[in-house]
Amino acid sequence: MTSLLHKPVFFGFLHILILLLHMFYFSSSLAAFAQDSSSTATIFGTAVSAAKSRITGGNSTEAEALLKWKASLDNQSQSLLSSWFGISPCINWTGITCDSSGSVTNLSLPHFGLRGTLYDLNFSSLPNLLSLNLQRNSIHGTVPSGTDNLPKITELNLCDNNLTGSIPSEIGLMKSLNILYLCGNILSGPIPCEIGKLTSLSLLSLSANNLTGVIPFSIGNLTNLSLFHLFQNQLSGPIPSSIGNMSFLIDVQLQQNNLTGFIPSSVGNLRSLSILYLWNNKFSGSIPGEIGLLESLNDLDFSSNNLTGAIPNSIGNLTNLSFFHLFQNQLSGPIPTSIGNMSMLIDVELGQNNLIGSIPSSVGNLRNLSIFYLWRNKLSGSIPQDIGLLKSLYDLDFSSNILTGEIPNSIGNLTNLSFLALYDNHLSGPIPSSIGNMSMLIDVELDENNLTGLIPSSIGNLKNLSFLYLGQNNLYGYVPSEIGKLKSLEKLIFAENKLRGSLPLKMNNLTHVKWLDLSYNEFTGHLPQELCNGVVLERFIACNNYFSGSIPKSLKNCTGLHQLRLDGNQLTGNISEDFGIYPHLDYVDLSYNNFYGELSLKWGDYSNITSFKILNNNVSGEIPAELGKATQLQLIDLTSNHLEGTIPKELGGLKLLYNLTLSNNNLSGAIPSDIKMISSLKILDLSFNNLSGSIPKQLGECTDLLLLNLSNNKFTNSIPQEIGFLRSLQDLVLSRNFLAQEIPWQLGQLQMLETLNKAVMPTEQVVAVKKLHRSQTEKLSDFKAFEKEVCVLANIRHRNIVKLYGFCSHAKHSFLVYEFIERGSLRKIISSEEQAIELDWMKRLNVVKGVGGALSYLHHSCSPPIIHRDITSNNVLLDLEYEAHVSDFGTARLLMPDSSNWTSFAGTFGYTAPELAYTMKVTEKCDVYSFGVVTMEVMMGRHPGDLISTISSQASSSSSSKPPISQQTLLKDVLDQRISLPKKGAAEGVVHIMKIALACLHPNPQSRPTMGRISSELATKWPSLPKEFDTISLEDLFSHAVSVVD
Repeated sequence: MTSLLHKPVFFGFLHILILLLHMFYFSSSLAAFAQDSSSTATIFGTAVSAAKSRITGGNSTEAEALLKWKASLDNQSQSLLSSWFGISPCINWTGITCDSSGSVTNLSLPHFGLRGTLYDLNFSSLPNLLSLNLQRNSIHGTVPSGTDNLPKITELNLCDNNLTGSIPSEIGLMKSLNILYLCGNILSGPIPCEIGKLTSLSLLSLSANNLTGVIPFSIGNLTNLSLFHLFQNQLSGPIPSSIGNMSFLIDVQLQQNNLTGFIPSSVGNLRSLSILYLWNNKFSGSIPGEIGLLESLNDLDFSSNNLTGAIPNSIGNLTNLSFFHLFQNQLSGPIPTSIGNMSMLIDVELGQNNLIGSIPSSVGNLRNLSIFYLWRNKLSGSIPQDIGLLKSLYDLDFSSNILTGEIPNSIGNLTNLSFLALYDNHLSGPIPSSIGNMSMLIDVELDENNLTGLIPSSIGNLKNLSFLYLGQNNLYGYVPSEIGKLKSLEKLIFAENKLRGSLPLKMNNLTHVKWLDLSYNEFTGHLPQELCNGVVLERFIACNNYFSGSIPKSLKNCTGLHQLRLDGNQLTGNISEDFGIYPHLDYVDLSYNNFYGELSLKWGDYSNITSFKILNNNVSGEIPAELGKATQLQLIDLTSNHLEGTIPKELGGLKLLYNLTLSNNNLSGAIPSDIKMISSLKILDLSFNNLSGSIPKQLGECTDLLLLNLSNNKFTNSIPQEIGFLRSLQDLVLSRNFLAQEIPWQLGQLQMLETLNKAVMPTEQVVAVKKLHRSQTEKLSDFKAFEKEVCVLANIRHRNIVKLYGFCSHAKHSFLVYEFIERGSLRKIISSEEQAIELDWMKRLNVVKGVGGALSYLHHSCSPPIIHRDITSNNVLLDLEYEAHVSDFGTARLLMPDSSNWTSFAGTFGYTAPELAYTMKVTEKCDVYSFGVVTMEVMMGRHPGDLISTISSQASSSSSSKPPISQQTLLKDVLDQRISLPKKGAAEGVVHIMKIALACLHPNPQSRPTMGRISSELATKWPSLPKEFDTISLEDLFSHAVSVVD
């Protein structure tokens, strides 16, 4: 036990003894070594000194410089650098690296959260610094010019800080720089041209700053550069052609600037280039063909510029390209077929250009394609069947083109597709049933085409579908019950088709639908009763159908409802009970139904409602004063109900209201003077009520009024002269009241009251007034002759000519007084979607007959003949029975045959005969030409300018007596598409009248028929069709048009 206890002592003593022997041996050896070689001693001394230097931290000047900088930072930053203390930066100082001599070579503190400036960092004290990386901190202030005291530095990275000011020109002295990153700051001013001296640079990023000026030409000296980023600045001017010298470039990103000029052809020298981004600049000109030399290119984006010309065929050489963006330019020409060579393509976006021609079938070679956007171009032809080979496609958008033909059945092969947009084309035929194979679809947009047939039941397979747009087609039949399987649907649009029957009960399963549009179809039966069980419905549009029954009770649950349109149905129910509280409701239209009951006070609680329309129902009671609390209201239309009581003065608080229409009710009392407070009011129609008292002079304060209709009431006293202050007023109707006889002269100041309007008449008769401007009356040098002329015109009596009652002259103003025609101008009716649909083919044929008869009367039954000289759709008015009346003889003259006493051009552009461009001689054939234009406009539903230009240009190059038509345009394709094709009876009339119209448009006036002959042709029985209506072309019409010429 004793020996064991003393064993540690013994071993400790032994260890000390051995150590002393070693020290004695080492000192003896060292002495001997020193005597043998003094040079060896020097080397050893140096080694010891170096070791000591490493232990103590090397250059104390460097430590002092770093500590001084640390002290300039904020407290939190200083705490992050707590390891920085003493005089030894090479020992455990965070972010510091030293070389073998103990000198600092790297200062790297990226993503560190440091706050401060670089002003107190003395770069001259860090002569051996190779790398400075302070990326993604909060360093502010300017880039210090002292960085040029870093002769050895190869990397300077100050990206993603808050540096301001300009890039110092001294940066050009840092000749050893290999990496220069100043991106993501707030630097401004130009890029110094001295940057071209940094010939060792391989990586340069100045992106995401506010740099201005041009890219210096000296940039081309950086021939070792591989990465070149200047994106997201405000640089201007062209890309210097010297960029072609930078042959090692791999990644060039200059997007999001204001660069202009052409893309230099010298980019073709950059054979190593992999990424070229120039998007969102202002480049113009064409894409250089040399782009096809960049065979290493992976990503190419020239989108959002002003590039023109065709896509060069050489683009097909870029067989490694995966990302190809040219969208939002002005490129024209076809998509080159060589695109099929680019088999590595993943993303192709060529939308928003002017590309023409067909989609090349070679796109079927792009088997890796994931995104394919060609939207908003002018592409025509059919969608190639080869599209079905692109089985990797995820997004496909060919919308807003002129594509025709059917959707290929092969599209069902695209089983990975999630987004399919073909809307706004001319596609026809059915929706292919193969669409049911595309189970990954989320968004299908096929609206605004000419698709026909049934909605395929296979659509029920698309369980992931969120958006289904089928509106504005010619789809017919019933909605398949399988639609109820699409439980993820958020938007469902069936609008403007020919769908019919009751909605399937399974539509009640669509509890996630936010937007449901069933409008303009032929649906019958009840609305879906559980429509809003999901409480998410925001927009419900079911207008212009044949729905009946009551509003679904579940609609009260739709607290998120924004828009509700049920107008134009046969719905019934108590309007005061069927609605809940909808805090977000902004638009409601319940017009043209059979709703009854009284308006609820809670309509005033809808603080976001802008439009409130319940016209043509059976609503009774008073207008609630609470409606004045709905201060966002812009339109109120309660026309044709059974409302009674007074107009609540609270409506005066609706500052945004521009349309207040309460006509055809039983309202009584006076117009509240508070109405003057509605400063935005443009339309005020209170006609056909029992309103009484004086017309309030305060109406003169509603200075934006365009229409004021107070007719058919019980107003008394004088017309207030303040009405004359309404300088924007275009329509003023005060007829059928008990007003005083005087018309205040101030009404003559209404400059906008210059077209045919309902006049202010104290009698029961309604007339129209055309005011002549002072300049027009001043031209009446021979007033007596004009007065005589008007008297002659006033004696004209024809059922299709507006009666001219006379001419009223005043010291300041003059007026022509006409018969009032209720429906207004033909142009207005054709321009309105709703009214144009009412103008069916038989009504249109009668309009043409009426105009023809009127002109025949003027030309052949008046002595001397009268030439109208301004026949337009604006000067043809329609009455309540759609009978045509030719109007506006304010420019007409009485001419002897062959007279040419007009010396200045008059008429309306687009309607005047072509010979008036070179001769001022006006003949009846000028009216014949204008009649042809108006006839075509009636049939086409729009001005036929383009068609006339084609006819005229072909006629000028033809020696034949009849102008040819080169293209086999079908008649059915030029007719008004808003109404269905004419049926038997009307079809013969349309063909016959179109033949007459084409004959009237002959460029040679002598080859046009007379109005007498035309009127005769219009009165005869229409000849049978030579072939099926939908196969008749315009050329067919031309071949027979000459038969109506005398």
